[in-house]
Amino acid sequence: MGVQFTYGAKGLESDAIVRFVSREELQGVNGADTEWVHPQLDESLRSHYAKELFKGEPKETLSLPTLGLLPASHVIYAGVAQSGLTVDGLRDAAAAAAKAARKLKAVTVEQQLPVSVCTGATEYTISQAAQAMTEGYSLGLFTRKTEKKDDEKRYASVQTVIFTPPADRSGSSETAEQWEAGLRRGTVFADAVKYARDLTNLPGNKLTPELLAEEAEELARTYSLDCEVLDEWSAAEQGMGGLLGVGQGSVNPPRMIVLHYQGAPDDKDVWGLIGKGITFDTGGISLKKAEGMEEMISDMGGAAAVLGAMRILGELRPAVNAVAVIPSAENMPSDRAIKPGDVLKTMSGITIEVVNTDAEGRLVLADGLTTAIRRGATKLVDVATLTGAVMVALGDVATGAVSNDETLQQQVVLASKRAGERIWPLPAYPEFRKQLESDAADMKNSGGRLGGTITGGLFIGAFAEEKPWVHLDIGGTAWLERERSWESKGGTGVMVRTLGELLV
Repeated sequence: MGVQFTYGAKGLESDAIVRFVSREELQGVNGADTEWVHPQLDESLRSHYAKELFKGEPKETLSLPTLGLLPASHVIYAGVAQSGLTVDGLRDAAAAAAKAARKLKAVTVEQQLPVSVCTGATEYTISQAAQAMTEGYSLGLFTRKTEKKDDEKRYASVQTVIFTPPADRSGSSETAEQWEAGLRRGTVFADAVKYARDLTNLPGNKLTPELLAEEAEELARTYSLDCEVLDEWSAAEQGMGGLLGVGQGSVNPPRMIVLHYQGAPDDKDVWGLIGKGITFDTGGISLKKAEGMEEMISDMGGAAAVLGAMRILGELRPAVNAVAVIPSAENMPSDRAIKPGDVLKTMSGITIEVVNTDAEGRLVLADGLTTAIRRGATKLVDVATLTGAVMVALGDVATGAVSNDETLQQQVVLASKRAGERIWPLPAYPEFRKQLESDAADMKNSGGRLGGTITGGLFIGAFAEEKPWVHLDIGGTAWLERERSWESKGGTGVMVRTLGELLV
């Protein structure tokens, strides 16, 4: 069950009406007699502004009861930036309005549209505006699925959002077509993010590597994707020493999950999407501190992002080829677990000295990249909750990127800008690579604290076999302590829409 989005004329029955308003309009810059919804309600809005009870700032909302002046019970004014309104601003405003509507327990919401989103603007097309606002509403209304909350309670409030154009655009078939296309794309993208969030939020006892593999198989059946799952014996036959080494400490054996989407059979280019799938990370013998360890259910956030992206491909069926690879394991301490000082041989033949068992994600991703390449990938993007160091540099605001190819990296960054997900490229200087040199093996799995995000990324890049590759470290962005605009508390589903914008 989810929210239904429609594009239509005014006058349809609703519980709440949403209108965007800017600070400039409230100041009278665009005319003191501006009418937004209703003269008396608009006057109340101006009064709230004069008393500084509502400032018209982006993401700010003011809910007023209509007291019978309109069929709807409430009007929600949502602040936006008048000058330079972007798709990010539209997405944020829609999310803010969605949260306000949920507080009012509105079932049907009428969103009155600004003229610019029905005519297009320098910053965005009509369909991009429609997609952004759909994503904002859908993701802003998301609530975490828990054992306390069944689906009926989870979606108990807003069920329908009606986007209504200005009167002079209500009869435009061209506008309607572009809006319908944007609604479709926005719904698909948002649903894929919510799917990834639900996976990320699952407790570790409900999502082992085997259960994650079953989820991937179900996704493949739903969207007619080819799927192969390699168990521990098949992984051993193919020499996946990184994956097996990390997984050997757990009673739940590892899995290498591979999904294939072929939308352009005659095209030799194949995207390789590799997602870290550590379903729970204790740190192994290099045990993490107890405080906050429960959040380590999110260490498969990269896998969730890749599965979400494959869901987008399955829904929209673009003319591209992709292979999704998810190396999945549980990193546990036991008498069988790998130890600092152990040496592993990866699928590629490169040997690794394990100096820190908590740097396990890069070990499974090493075999993940090789698996993708052997299945035809020509360019690679890996997504991983790889380091805590990325939070030191970028907090929980941006994803760090390391790459061996500037052109591909810029493609990914531009896709992230369309999605409203921030990526910050980090330098890949050769001095960082030297920190991974080992006396016992070809490489060691940690270069120490200095430049930890970069050295972790460069470790993975050593397995790219000179193919264009970008690493996305979502260690700070995959999980939030509190909700932020359209990003939810807990698992965020970050990078699903960036990958979607990149491929579709």
